[in-house]
Amino acid sequence: LKLAKDADAVLFGAVGDWKYDKLERQYRPEQAILGLRKHLGLFANFRPAICYEQLTHASSLKPELVAGLDILIIRELTGDIYFGQPRGRRTAVDGPFPGTDEAFDTMRYSRPEIERIAHVAFQAARQRNRKVTSVDKANVLETFQFWKDVVTEVHKDYPDVELEHMYVDNAAMQLVKAPKKFDVVVTGNMFGDILSDEAAMLTGSIGMLPSASFAQGRKGLYEPVHGTAPDIAGKDLANPIAAILSVAMMLRHSFERPDLAARIDAAVARALSEGYRTADIMQAGMKRVGTRGMGDAVLEALARAH
Repeated sequence: LKLAKDADAVLFGAVGDWKYDKLERQYRPEQAILGLRKHLGLFANFRPAICYEQLTHASSLKPELVAGLDILIIRELTGDIYFGQPRGRRTAVDGPFPGTDEAFDTMRYSRPEIERIAHVAFQAARQRNRKVTSVDKANVLETFQFWKDVVTEVHKDYPDVELEHMYVDNAAMQLVKAPKKFDVVVTGNMFGDILSDEAAMLTGSIGMLPSASFAQGRKGLYEPVHGTAPDIAGKDLANPIAAILSVAMMLRHSFERPDLAARIDAAVARALSEGYRTADIMQAGMKRVGTRGMGDAVLEALARAH
């Protein structure tokens, strides 16, 4: 934690394994990344979903629906039901089955939490196509009626950016019906977790998605969106592209070297153009490689472009 706190940027690998699911929650490995996010104040998570031209046929959707896809999902990362208190298990004192065991979590957001993530989303949209879709469940949840109200207020500071509100169930449907209608999507912690994984499959594989989590200023933690995939650990099967693109995001955002980031992005595109594919994005007629093979292909493409 001290090393991470003192650094401008941290590259982090996702954690988790099914064999730890029976441990008490505080001892599970997922608590490490949650602790880092909270301790470092990493409240804004950027998850770009870009479908490379070479992978339009690897997507689960028709190529014409994903060709040119470029969405930025901005997920609030340190609030919502993931961190809300109180939480736990108890004997129910009311409800339909009093006297039985129950579990509970608390969904909550404060005005400053919503305001700061809304500003981040509108500012990001100004660098893109000037459209923000705020995803909520305001028709059912008081927390997200409040979210909607605050985002609407913040929008007054950005008259040059279009704002639309969308319920999360509709957003999930629209992501697979007409994904290119989105530009910047901003939402809470839980909805963002789910929707960004859905968006990942539009690009061909969750192994293609990097992410960046920001505190105030340039401090960031960079990691692939995917988990550890313990079922293929050590088998040279995992797609390393999301991790490689996370480095590109680190160079672009924390170290202000867009030139170096662009070189990495171009090297990935070139390796794909040359037909290299890991198992998750494999297509007929392409060259199937493992983790090391794809990493080597990107390195070679990077060296040739230097």
